[in-house]
Amino acid sequence: MLFNSYIFLFLFLPVSLLGYYLLGRRGLYRAADVFLVAVSLWFYGWFNVSYLLLIIASITGNFLISLLFEKDRLGKKTTLFAALLLNLGLLFYFKYYDFFISNLNLILKTDFNLKHILLPLGISFFTFQQLSYMIDRVKGRAVHYGILDYAAYVTFFPQLVAGPIVLHDEFVPQLHDPKRRRPGAGKIYEGLISFVIGLSKKVLLADTLANIVNYGFDNYLMLDSFSTLIVMTAYFLELYFDFSGYSDMAIGLGAMFGFDLPMNFNSPYKSHSLKELWSRWHMTLTRFMTTYVYIPLGGSRRGRVRTLVNVFIVFLLSGLWHGAAWTYVVWGMLTGIVVIWDNIRKKDIPGIFGILATDIVFGLLLIPFRSESLTVALSMLLNLFTKGWSGNVIRLAENVMKMPELYVPTQIIERAGLAGNTAVSVVSLIMLLIIGLFVISRENTMYIRDKYKSRPCLVLWLAFLFTYSVISLSQVSTFIYFNF
Repeated sequence: MLFNSYIFLFLFLPVSLLGYYLLGRRGLYRAADVFLVAVSLWFYGWFNVSYLLLIIASITGNFLISLLFEKDRLGKKTTLFAALLLNLGLLFYFKYYDFFISNLNLILKTDFNLKHILLPLGISFFTFQQLSYMIDRVKGRAVHYGILDYAAYVTFFPQLVAGPIVLHDEFVPQLHDPKRRRPGAGKIYEGLISFVIGLSKKVLLADTLANIVNYGFDNYLMLDSFSTLIVMTAYFLELYFDFSGYSDMAIGLGAMFGFDLPMNFNSPYKSHSLKELWSRWHMTLTRFMTTYVYIPLGGSRRGRVRTLVNVFIVFLLSGLWHGAAWTYVVWGMLTGIVVIWDNIRKKDIPGIFGILATDIVFGLLLIPFRSESLTVALSMLLNLFTKGWSGNVIRLAENVMKMPELYVPTQIIERAGLAGNTAVSVVSLIMLLIIGLFVISRENTMYIRDKYKSRPCLVLWLAFLFTYSVISLSQVSTFIYFNF
């Protein structure tokens, strides 16, 4: 089930909120928790019922390992090994098995069969979430939770399939706070602010930009330099609006149910270096990698060279986390090299020039990240710097800007004899990119929520955005990070 769908907005969400708070008001807190787990499994199983078997098995396995550790049936080393084997084993099988076998066949000239396994949604997210809990158990930083608390922590639907990656000590204590069980109008309103802004980012911006990106990468051989620049700018914006939009919606939904979920984006495109950008982009993944990979490797405690090696390993693994393909590996390696350079030079470029330089570098790094193969990535890079101008941006605009919203202005312009459909498409394409760049230069969602929530004009603006988004749901699409 998608946040940006009619069934979620007008059936699932109202039923879930009503049931959860009705049980809470009667003091039936554990029944409310059971209800929350049930609707979360309904949400997850809507994509594919077979996914339920996987997530239930994963939850059960981790819970039993934690229980055996609690009863001194397993030592620390055995517990850690079992947790790593279970979580990374499942992740490897479902996400990386075919990638590993296909490369093994290529190198050794073997012919092992590929399984063509359908990647379960959210497996990278709920696996990392459970892995962080199990590591904390071994380190003595987490207690053994009851099965209901643990299941609620793992399955809470707002963050289940695309984050943010929530830590156990951020969620479970809130589950036992009676004050959070009472529906407060203020908290629900704050949640609606975040949710509606996130929904509009996804539906009105990311999905429209996706038309440009998908067409451009499907027809990369026909692009000239300018149209390639347009396509990459569109992807630079689409990726941000898609994922930050999901995170905004997740945080908003969490607030509606009385939970504070961690912030995942903090205006990353205003950074002065790629190192700073990654401290603002997908912040909970960065936190996980820092806490459970970088620091255990030695962090910055073992000398300059070792620190830089650790940084490179973290970004290499981040690339693999995003997907089982060499494009992601190359993206992770290149990103690691740039961040290492940021660490070496120490001083960031000041002012607007530093922001522009960072965004340009990040945008170039996104070429392999989006490409289906390294061949496509290389072609896109060559297009950008060698193809010049051949007018292909006109063909691009004609094919991607056929939006119903443009019908009326197009007819007015054509009947007035001012311009034709082509001119409207090109202008609309450029204006869409300008609007996207303008939006990312403004304050982030959390800032808007906290500063403007008491102003009546915000209510009117949210009503407009929600109505416009609902009207535009006919072209609903999944979130990019569902693929990771």
